[in-house]
Amino acid sequence: MDVSRGMENWRVTVWPPLEEPPGFQYSPDHVAAAAECGPDPSEISFPGCSCQSASCLAPTCPCLPYAENYKNSCINYEGNQLEYSKPIFECNIMCRCGESCPNRVVQRGLQFRLEVFKTAKKGWGLRTLDFIPKGRFVCEYAGEVLDFGEARRRIQLQSPSDSNYIIAIREHLCDGQIMETFVDPAFRGNVGRFLNHSCEPNLIMAPVRIDSMVPKLALFADRDICAEEELSYDYSGRHRNYVPDFQRDQMKIQEEELKKKPCYCGAKSCTGFLPYDSSLFYEQDTTGCTNETL
Repeated sequence: MDVSRGMENWRVTVWPPLEEPPGFQYSPDHVAAAAECGPDPSEISFPGCSCQSASCLAPTCPCLPYAENYKNSCINYEGNQLEYSKPIFECNIMCRCGESCPNRVVQRGLQFRLEVFKTAKKGWGLRTLDFIPKGRFVCEYAGEVLDFGEARRRIQLQSPSDSNYIIAIREHLCDGQIMETFVDPAFRGNVGRFLNHSCEPNLIMAPVRIDSMVPKLALFADRDICAEEELSYDYSGRHRNYVPDFQRDQMKIQEEELKKKPCYCGAKSCTGFLPYDSSLFYEQDTTGCTNETL
């Protein structure tokens, strides 16, 4: 069985082969939500570069205002940490540089064989069948792109036993405002919907923009990942689940009311519960995950 139904570069297999994950409509890319409940991710709004070479370079290429994004197909490093805090813009469909440009990574899709598999306690998960070097792109977290109102409506309709796939990404703008992106792959999405949370993840998420301001939620290897290893990221959006003290206090107060779901990641630093975004339950706040300054 191929979960992607032939829509990816590689077949996404299932284990055990006689079982089948819950049904959903596969889409390798973001899709617009029904009833105009969010932006259209397919809209092309970036003009593209006029580089004649197949290798766009900073600072001459307008798609690279913050230096090169990738080196040998790996996201750039800052010391020993992934450099994921700066905005990432890839060359797009309007650019003249061509498909071989090294600033085209996420848009090329899956480069490693992935498998959806049944875990002992966490339901379905995702693992790699290949070795993945640190810094390489693994997959997107793609789904319906929602506005805040629709994201909040959907999450408040969920029962405690329902799986929540909605992710909120908040980015700081240079004028002090915050840009929010809400993605829900529950009904329409890609293989990223099977990724489980870990308090010590092997993937890190970075917003990557290609054709428009709606970002691709790209997941990169945070370290070398062995074949057959489960893939995971931190649902809270913070690297290695770092939570400031004041947020920890808020979480303790709200634990009983929200009936937080237990975390089974097994990490030494496990917080015991899955992260959640309180703004989708209560008044809108901006203390959630932030990724970069635009």
